[in-house]
Amino acid sequence: MRGDDNPRERKVFGTDGVRGMSNEGHLTPEGVLRLGTAAGRFFRRGEHRHRVVIGKDTRLSGYMIEPALTAGFIAAGMDVLLLGPIPTPAMAMLTRSMRADLGVMISASHNPFHDNGLKFFGPDGFKLSDETELEIEALMEDGASVGLADASNLGRAKRVDDAGPRYIEFAKATLPRRLNLEGVRVVLDCANGAAYKVAPVVLWELGAEVITLGDKPNGFNINDGCGSTHPEKMQEKVREVRADIGIALDGDADRVIISDEKGNLVDGDQILATIACSLQRAGKLTGEGVVGTVMANMGFERFLDGHGMSLIRTKVGDRYVVEAMRERGMNVGGEPSGHVVLSDFSTTGDGLVTALNILRVVAEQGRPVSEVCDNYDPFPSILKNVRYKGGNPLDTDSVKKAIEAGKEKLGNAGRTVIRKSGTEPLIRVMAEGEDEALVTGVVDDICEAVKKAV
Repeated sequence: MRGDDNPRERKVFGTDGVRGMSNEGHLTPEGVLRLGTAAGRFFRRGEHRHRVVIGKDTRLSGYMIEPALTAGFIAAGMDVLLLGPIPTPAMAMLTRSMRADLGVMISASHNPFHDNGLKFFGPDGFKLSDETELEIEALMEDGASVGLADASNLGRAKRVDDAGPRYIEFAKATLPRRLNLEGVRVVLDCANGAAYKVAPVVLWELGAEVITLGDKPNGFNINDGCGSTHPEKMQEKVREVRADIGIALDGDADRVIISDEKGNLVDGDQILATIACSLQRAGKLTGEGVVGTVMANMGFERFLDGHGMSLIRTKVGDRYVVEAMRERGMNVGGEPSGHVVLSDFSTTGDGLVTALNILRVVAEQGRPVSEVCDNYDPFPSILKNVRYKGGNPLDTDSVKKAIEAGKEKLGNAGRTVIRKSGTEPLIRVMAEGEDEALVTGVVDDICEAVKKAV
């Protein structure tokens, strides 16, 4: 399993960059300035003019974080290209295509508007390693005034107006030229987030009839009762307009949840199974399997095994998935949440491109989504979250005993995954197995032990 704990604990970075409540902790103007200066110092190598590209989603706090981050990079001697609201996968793609030394996405992904964060991409378009993040944290300890460029070597900043159109053309190019979506009715929920402009255009230009939800961001309504974490409105609209498919992105559009034509949800594991089988039939699946995480369903694993494919599990977090994909030469990976990485196209999760590939398989097979994406019966799986204030409840003896007791009850017919969230003060308790009642009891017992330890 990939993603073993680093011997030095990270204090600023989590499982997906820096994330937290806006204007608190490291996400105050001062904290962001220090982070930008430290990252600029780390990536300032050689005598060339260094550049960083910065994108953001639609949160109100982006207006505060973007200028503070820009100031930090300029002070470190880096030129800044401001892309405006744009999906995270577009950010990763443009970091490479614009030959930037660094890319930063201002977003807290699927979190509510009051949270925000920073996702960093290296010049290759991949998220930073644990080691690199630790080195940036070490530079932050020097303070914001150390290692600054002299007055004649300060960076400059300018806005880039065609970032959206560049991504639109990239996304369309992930489908075969002969394929179009004429006659396909799509309900698209943009979560009032970063893809609210580009995603509808991509589908419309490919020929689809698009009914759009969550496309009126106001700074506060990102992920609010919409998007991949709240797909109910999308499901309802699919049934209402008799759409062929529903697509729900999250706030920065790096993940997707799909609805079939009946309004039933298709999660990330089923999406992965559909795409992996399609590529396997075409002789285009590399590495003879799929990379998933510890959260991948056991039914999914058995399905892959039955089709001659392996499931490689990693820690939760798409960058751990990507690391394993790169090491093993695999081109399909992702998480049940809908964070799917198709490395033939992108270096990170791309909700829109993933949805386009599902539409490709549907078109090739000439069958509805409900049939194409119904690959296996998942094992009963229960996931509950317990909020805590401080310390680590998982270190207490009572919680450890409850976890061990749960594992004994499930035996070889199930499994548990209990972990701290990397983005919120939550203990996530998950169990799955063949007996749903038993699984539910195990989760409830562990949750109760955690609550008493909090």
